Amino acid sequence: MITVIGSLKGGSGKSTVTFNLAVWLALAERRVAVIDADPQATLTDVLEVRREEGFEPGVVRLATTALTDKALREQYSEVLIDVGTSSMDNFRHALAIADRVVVPVPPSQADIWSTQRFLRYLGSIERKRPPEVLGFINRADTHRAVRESDEAAAALVSLPGIRYLKPRLAQRTVFRRSFSEGLTVFEQEPRGKGAAEWNALAAVLYADVLG
Repeated sequence: MITVIGSLKGGSGKSTVTFNLAVWLALAERRVAVIDADPQATLTDVLEVRREEGFEPGVVRLATTALTDKALREQYSEVLIDVGTSSMDNFRHALAIADRVVVPVPPSQADIWSTQRFLRYLGSIERKRPPEVLGFINRADTHRAVRESDEAAAALVSLPGIRYLKPRLAQRTVFRRSFSEGLTVFEQEPRGKGAAEWNALAAVLYADVLG
């Protein structure tokens, strides 16, 4: 399956999600590869840190030329593509081959508007079969008194063309710290709240892995 982690807006946590998913799938012994289709190359950077530190499992990273490789699905059981709008050619190529698109949505009105525009953009891409589009709240508030995450979730539920996923990833320091060290959140703090949130999201995205 080819899964694009993408949105029109920067700073939504796409690279962090892609990296954590890739390592999680590798641990589950899936033939997984990633494509860093964002010229900012944040995913490439963290994979290099992981390689230099000798953390296992490693993750296969393919060049962006793989976006047009017709044998991609035969070579890997799971392909994850991190995309941003810095390269619209890569962006469009990735969305054209995606089986599904996962959209991390931070809890702000601006990100809801951006998600609406992204869904319209997806609809403009000509293809035989539209991808499944899944959205979840990323970098959610950790304080119960702050209601922005709930409000963003309610808005996301109401958007046509996207399926809302209940698991959320909160705005936790462990996500930034682990990423900078080339580790996933579930490797950095296996029993922490961040790892529990991550496992809940991964279980929804890849229920077949656990079945």
